[in-house]
Amino acid sequence: VYLLIRFNNVLVDMFFLKFLLLFSGLTMMMAGICANYEFDLKKIIALSTLSQLGLMMSILSMGFYELAFFHLLTHAMFKALLFMCAGVIIHMMNNNQDIRMMGGISFYIPLTSLCMNI
Repeated sequence: VYLLIRFNNVLVDMFFLKFLLLFSGLTMMMAGICANYEFDLKKIIALSTLSQLGLMMSILSMGFYELAFFHLLTHAMFKALLFMCAGVIIHMMNNNQDIRMMGGISFYIPLTSLCMNI
């Protein structure tokens, strides 16, 4: 994504931009659908990252390069926080990543749950 932002003057072909918009929309949709049927916490976070990359590509295809770069930076910061919270939760659950076993976790680690919901 960063290289496409950096070399945005190359992206002037209208056919390529429409192609990029189509595939970024498909990426967002497929990642969201797959995340709904997943039970592994780290895979869900990875699929949300894929969905956000699709969103960044769609922003690029519309010509908003500064917005795509801003989204890239904010996504990196909040995704790092999300992975740190997921690591704490997985450690507390004795290396169990299955979200079906994580009921009532906000009572045991409220600060981590609060940070994860940001």
